[in-house]
Amino acid sequence: MKPLFSHGPLPGYRMLLCAMLAAALMYADARFTRMEPVRAQLSTLVAPIQWVVSLPSDVLNWGALALSEQRALVDENRRLREQILTLSHRVQRMASLTAENVRLRELLAATRERDIPYITAELLSLDPDPFTHQMVIDRGRRDGAYVGQPVLDASGLVGQVTATSAYSSRVLLLADASHALPVQVNRNGLRFVVQGMGSYDALNVKHAPDTADIREGDLLTTSGLGGRFPSGYPVARVSAVIHDPGEPFARVTAAPVAQLQRSRHFLLLFPPAPPVAPPEGELTAPALEAARAVSGALANEETR
Repeated sequence: MKPLFSHGPLPGYRMLLCAMLAAALMYADARFTRMEPVRAQLSTLVAPIQWVVSLPSDVLNWGALALSEQRALVDENRRLREQILTLSHRVQRMASLTAENVRLRELLAATRERDIPYITAELLSLDPDPFTHQMVIDRGRRDGAYVGQPVLDASGLVGQVTATSAYSSRVLLLADASHALPVQVNRNGLRFVVQGMGSYDALNVKHAPDTADIREGDLLTTSGLGGRFPSGYPVARVSAVIHDPGEPFARVTAAPVAQLQRSRHFLLLFPPAPPVAPPEGELTAPALEAARAVSGALANEETR
């Protein structure tokens, strides 16, 4: 007698039995609704297995997505940093241009209402010698600069040109101890001479009588005497008036109104040339006309 389960053709029967069972289940599932609860329970039991099976692919997909998003974020962050740097540079340049525009507008507004020709100039360098106060600007003989030419900034008189080359000029500042110029008190017209003291914030008002009507805060302007500096341009503001008992002159100091240590843009003025005196023994045309009129009047008196 053979055993019920042997190693013969029984595996083929098992395969056939499984196929028949699957077909029956498929037929029952398609024809009868009672299989839906069974299918739902089987789906519940199989769900964890499906999740575990799909987990590696989900992890790979998530990792690839995370890496791609991280790379995109890194690239975007880099682009934004470059854009911020570029915009920051533009903002800094814009601030500089805005400040320069304001200074140039103030510089143009510093010219007087009357038509005195001028050219603009920019600072090239300052003299490194601590005992002199000079600077070099970017205008020279090719631009019409000449020795003795007045130099202004947006606030007032800076100094005068002392030497010129083809493309640059050297300017002696008001603060230099060797610089002096005639000024007048804007309030009452009193005239004095102002000389540098070797300091950017102090000028000496020379030989001011102790009884002179000069006060702290008075504005000193160019008087026009000497014909080098046109009259009416601000020079300094009186900062101190000290009266020493028994002394004939008061000690008067003033602070320059020009920004001697900060200005970078300047004006070179071309004031009209002062009238030239005729040679000795010669008379100008108006004087000749006046002499002729006087001599004619005297002749008429004599004939009477």
